[in-house]
Amino acid sequence: MFTLLTIISCTTKEVFIEDIPFLYGDNNAQPNLVSSNGTLSLSWISSKNENRASLHFSQFKKGKWIKPQKIANGSDWFVNWADFPAHAINDDLIITSYLKKSASGTYTYDVILNLQKLSGEKIKEDFLLNTDGVKAEHGFVSIIPNNNKGFFITWLDGRNTVEKKLDGHHKPMTIRFAEITNTGEVINESELDAAACDCCQTSIAMTNNGPIVVYRDRSENEVRDIYTIRNINGVWEEPNPLHNDGWIINGCPVNGPKVAANSTNLAIVWFTVVNDNPLVNVSFSKTNGDSFGTPFKLNDHGAIGRVDVAFLNNEEVIVSYMEVDEIGTYLRIKKVSANGKISKPITISKIDGGRSTGVPQLEIINNEIFIVWTISVDGINQLKSIKLNSKNI
Repeated sequence: MFTLLTIISCTTKEVFIEDIPFLYGDNNAQPNLVSSNGTLSLSWISSKNENRASLHFSQFKKGKWIKPQKIANGSDWFVNWADFPAHAINDDLIITSYLKKSASGTYTYDVILNLQKLSGEKIKEDFLLNTDGVKAEHGFVSIIPNNNKGFFITWLDGRNTVEKKLDGHHKPMTIRFAEITNTGEVINESELDAAACDCCQTSIAMTNNGPIVVYRDRSENEVRDIYTIRNINGVWEEPNPLHNDGWIINGCPVNGPKVAANSTNLAIVWFTVVNDNPLVNVSFSKTNGDSFGTPFKLNDHGAIGRVDVAFLNNEEVIVSYMEVDEIGTYLRIKKVSANGKISKPITISKIDGGRSTGVPQLEIINNEIFIVWTISVDGINQLKSIKLNSKNI
């Protein structure tokens, strides 16, 4: 059953938020929430201790999370609040990712994939995405379905970081792309950008022309702005800055962008810092990502980021983000129109601003907004899932 909560947001109206019980144990974290053809699915990691982890998957049916399937488990995984597993559904197929250590180094791990039917029938188990064989960092995976032909996948790849440049510094992370067939073959792999930010989440969406990948770039001068790169009829264009924020930072902010697509329309939300002011911005495109409009600032207080976005209709999106004021840290949402109309914020929850919260996940199904994030109860991680009607915003 749902538990009804009444929350008075920063607006003057009451917003009803329904708590969706998550009844599948404790020690759960790293959620990844996905909508596909009117259905909702969730993957997460359960880890009772640092030496044992398992990847699980559930679907939302008849108002509840159904009994989960265990996809994989192991004692040699890399489990991290920011670099969480990804999954995607295509017809009756589901593909999932997790990270497996390849050596004793802290950041030496590979991306492992599992492909199966929703019924649980295995198609291909525990196969490598990155086949470079280099003991380095590989992760921050994003996956979407490729019509009925399998999946598109993108990730950050550290195969070049083991090499040093002439100045003695290690080469940067790259961002790569591949296709996964319905039988689990990794094909058409390519490098999209030879220098990407080290540990910011990637994002990918499907336009009418092909996939678009969104990520945080890294220049030689340590400018770490958001870039996009499009595949047009099978050919990758050159990477382009989404907006010239000019954020110079000598280290990764661990705060990636998120893209959503609806026909020819796109919306990208991201965290940045301009003139020492942390911002959450959103920008729209009506041209399949060929160009984007002026960004709209969303945060009213100190932005933390950890953003997500989903289309409500052709012109409006819901954005989730974290921000902090003099009282505490909050998970909030706003409705934003492509013409720049922005709703007042709605507070979903007061939350922990640390790593234990992870990256909150947002999806919309039939005008219902679903959000999942990680909470800690007596030092034990649990998943918190809620929903609210978009008509209340």
